Parts: sequence; C-alpha cells; structure tokens
Amino acid sequence: MPTLILVRHGRSTANTEGLLAGWTPGVALDERGAAQAAALPGRLAELPISEIVTSPLQRCQETIRPLLDARPGLTAHTDDRIGECHYGDWSGRKLAELKDEPLMEVVQAHPSAAAFPGGESMRAMQTRAAEAVREWNARVERDHGADAVYLMCSHGDIIKSLVADALGLHLDLFQRISVEPCSITAIRYTRLRPFLVRLGDTGDFASLAPREEPPADDATVGGGAGAP
Repeated sequence: MPTLILVRHGRSTANTEGLLAGWTPGVALDERGAAQAAALPGRLAELPISEIVTSPLQRCQETIRPLLDARPGLTAHTDDRIGECHYGDWSGRKLAELKDEPLMEVVQAHPSAAAFPGGESMRAMQTRAAEAVREWNARVERDHGADAVYLMCSHGDIIKSLVADALGLHLDLFQRISVEPCSITAIRYTRLRPFLVRLGDTGDFASLAPREEPPADDATVGGGAGAP
C-alpha cells in the first residue's frame, strides 16, 4: 500500500494572532508561512509524488501552490474530509479566551467526548479523515502501484488524529502529538499495519530551544504557531 506524506499548512495569520480559525474564510499564510511553503518543493524534491490531495481551506491551498508550480504534471484534488475540524461557535475566537471554557478541559483530557457547540465532535473529525485516507490509499495503489507516494495538505488536529489512528492510539491520547506549521509527517501503509516513519519534521530544531515563556501544559487546539 502507498506511503502518505502529511503536510500541515504553513503558519497562518490566525496562528500568529492566536485565533482558532476552523473554517473561517480568508485565513491566509503570513509572511513566514509563505516562506515555509516556498521551501516545500526543495524539501520534497527527492520524492516521486504521484497525487496531491488538499483541504479546501485557503491556507492549505496557498501552502501547496509552490509545489504544484514546481511539478506542472500534478494537479491538486480537493477533499473536504481532510478540512479542519468544524469548531462551530468557537471558530474565530481567541484561544486565550477559550481556555476558560469548561469544554476545553474535555478537549484536552477526553477529546473523544468533545463536541463543539454548533460544530462537530472530534470523534467525527477523526472518522471522516481516516475514511478519506483509506479511500485515497486504495485509489493511489490502483492507479500508481503499491509503492506509490502521495501527499495530503491538511491541518494540525486532522494530522494528529491520523497519526493516532495509524498508531492504534485512542483519540483521548492524540493531544500528546505535536505537528508544527509546514511540518512533514509520513505514514507507510501495509496490508497488516501502518508504520509512522516521520512525525512533525520541519527540518530545523528552533522550536526545541528554551523559551522566555515555558510552553503550556495543554495542547493548542487546531495546532500551534511553531517556533517563534
């Protein structure tokens, strides 16, 4: 079965403003995110990518554009199932405000029971994303062979949930996984089990350096902004 390359979108204006973007329209890459996207073709230059699938949201479309420009033989397939979690009434709100919501404790400690007001549950988010991957695995193998490599550009919580699925982790453990903007995660699928072969690889280690303010104990819903 194929190898899936999961790319989180580059840093967005919502990331730097501390907003939970969700499906809010008009959320673009910021200057650093655009630079991350521009570097993506070089980082993936040695991979024979057979298909590209992307979230419909602008920040993912912008992230994948330089790669498509560098590989004119490829087109991007848009799949809503790997779009961001539908955060409902939380969309567009500041994360600093949301941390005091009673639901946030559930999102952190028991995400399989979390459902966003006016949105979807985290369980439903994981299910739709995993179904999309399984269908694309079959399609890519049929069209390009069992050793094919393909790419999906998606979002932090989606990618974390797919990693949990691949590792056989309960969704309640997925907040222990971290993927930075424009990081690369790779999962090699086989007939019996998936293998996680890369996780959140950005190519640099700046985010591991000590910071003036220590990182929070809680996971950032939607994914953090990466290294400062």
